[in-house]
Amino acid sequence: MEDKSVGVVQAPVALLHLEHVELESGGGLGHGRRTPVGDDREVHVPPHVEVDSFHRAIIVALVVEEARLEPNESGLVPATEGWFVVNVADASWFDHDVFGASCELESSAAEFTELGIRICVLQPGQPNGLYHGEETQEDFLILAGECLLLVEGEERRLRAWDFFHCPSMTEHIFVGAGEGPCVVLMTGTRRRGRPIFYPVSELALRHGAGVETETPTPREAYAASPQVRVERPAVWEQLPWANAGNAAGA
Repeated sequence: MEDKSVGVVQAPVALLHLEHVELESGGGLGHGRRTPVGDDREVHVPPHVEVDSFHRAIIVALVVEEARLEPNESGLVPATEGWFVVNVADASWFDHDVFGASCELESSAAEFTELGIRICVLQPGQPNGLYHGEETQEDFLILAGECLLLVEGEERRLRAWDFFHCPSMTEHIFVGAGEGPCVVLMTGTRRRGRPIFYPVSELALRHGAGVETETPTPREAYAASPQVRVERPAVWEQLPWANAGNAAGA
């Protein structure tokens, strides 16, 4: 009985569209050759993949589509999943009376599942949140201005281009310093249900960045905090990208 089993090859192109290619009998998937998949695209067939004359192969061409960006009250947000390019000057911003402003670069409709990333703007004396530690790696780069890093009970002054590596469970928070706004690029690994804790820290409390009662729950830690507003920070014209982006006429 003829063997009609199917070999599946994942092409190094991207996500969402499937194209099928039936091979000619009498040979396998050539060694390192390219096989057309329709609409003028080609995919590379790996040299190690062999399919005899009784087999067919489905080449799965994964095509990542471009996300659709839509405006909200303060800028553009991704409305669909996919790749996109946006200037920070055109992106959506959130502002908070206590914890500064941030450009989130994602939305509830298109969340980043593996890596959190945002740009935070802090005025002198403004923390970016409450002193805490969490069970994932984070990394931070100061892009402009100055801030204080409160870390494991110590205080360090950081300036533009200083980098802070924050391993899992490191207690930390930033507080704006100097004479003007501080801009921080913040990244962190995403993992649902990751443990996070807010310890009592006298150092953090002196800077208005600590809890008075230890808690493992963000909702409890921020219960008394005002809501964020969807708007640009008031110091927009002092920021490095103020004259960049399509919104500014670039």
